[in-house]
Amino acid sequence: MVEPFFGNFDLASLTLWLFYGFFALLIFYIQRENMREGYPMTDDDGNEAANQGPFPVPEDKTFILPNGRGPKSVPSGQTPERADIALKRVGPGNGYPLEPTGDPMADGVGPASWAPREDIPELDWKGHPKIIPMRTTEFVHAAGFDPRGMPVISGDKVEVGTVTDMWVDEPEQLVRYLEYTLSAEHGGGSRIVPITLARIWMGKVFVKSLYAHNFAGIPTTASETQVTKLEEDKISAYYAGGYLYASEARQEPLL
Repeated sequence: MVEPFFGNFDLASLTLWLFYGFFALLIFYIQRENMREGYPMTDDDGNEAANQGPFPVPEDKTFILPNGRGPKSVPSGQTPERADIALKRVGPGNGYPLEPTGDPMADGVGPASWAPREDIPELDWKGHPKIIPMRTTEFVHAAGFDPRGMPVISGDKVEVGTVTDMWVDEPEQLVRYLEYTLSAEHGGGSRIVPITLARIWMGKVFVKSLYAHNFAGIPTTASETQVTKLEEDKISAYYAGGYLYASEARQEPLL
């Protein structure tokens, strides 16, 4: 009697082991693709970390960006990390806390830190800047409080300026920023504040994260009608950092 080719072969077991192998390769592939940003890792001093993890950094992959923005290769072609950050380590080893060495809000460190994003506007699918002032669009204010014309009040209850416009995310149809003009004694010129860090109440716009003396240092936009991704990061970081750094009193323990 001739033994069949698969007579004593367990096809179910083979299928299971093939699945195990496929799943292991899938995890390896996904983990390497996940390492296209932020790798190779560096330590607190900016040197390449000795332990990069169990998976090797992937080979470069080049993407052709839309709207004529050319090719971009990652991981080696990614935006370099910020250098010469005004922080010092309070202890001798990695992992010790870092403390600012200057003005943390101006230096962009700690809660006021920002990432070196591209200094170009974020675009919609048509290649147009997404976030633009309402005065340049066909949008109109339809409901709720219209903040235009309202005074801007700082965290220490000082009137520092007046709201002049709203900046909208045109594709999403959302207000992203409020534009306001600072009074001369607080720096003058126009600034924008993220709508999520402003509170509209009783005919006023409150920006509680900053005190009056902080407003002059708010980063500005290079254009009057658009904001770049780098500018967005710096502006948002400045306002958010004020919750800790607007005054020395805010850095003290609550108890």
